[in-house]
Amino acid sequence: MTTVETATKILDTMLGHLGIAATVEAQDTSDGPCLQIHSNDSKVIIGRDGDRLDDIQYLVNRILRRAQPKAERIKVDCEHFRTIREDKMAAEIREIADRVKSTGKPHQLRPLNAYYRRMVHNILVGDADIETHSPEGDDRLKRITISPKNAPAGS
Repeated sequence: MTTVETATKILDTMLGHLGIAATVEAQDTSDGPCLQIHSNDSKVIIGRDGDRLDDIQYLVNRILRRAQPKAERIKVDCEHFRTIREDKMAAEIREIADRVKSTGKPHQLRPLNAYYRRMVHNILVGDADIETHSPEGDDRLKRITISPKNAPAGS
């Protein structure tokens, strides 16, 4: 069974145990495989600000890694909520980076989980004038600081 097939089965089983009627469609995206959930209960699946969808994605990937330790990361979306949110967030991050470049002052983002922190770092990795810093530690949510290159973090 492929990684995507295994992840689809995990997600379908999880939704079934939660009593949620849904169909799961596997898609290839530029970020890798994505499992798109279609359901009349999309608000229940997404949760407040996508928190439940984040939890579902986290659990699918944890269970998948137990079955296939070298499995690639699977993105879980519902009714394209995550895609829309990521597009808005990418635009916001680029705006903040432009502001940091023009003012020379660092900006600390709201607390983000590992998935969104990785996204922020990847958006700005090619910008020669900007650095991103994440605090060390095991906290689930952390604040990234976007600062001008060669400026101390958090200054």
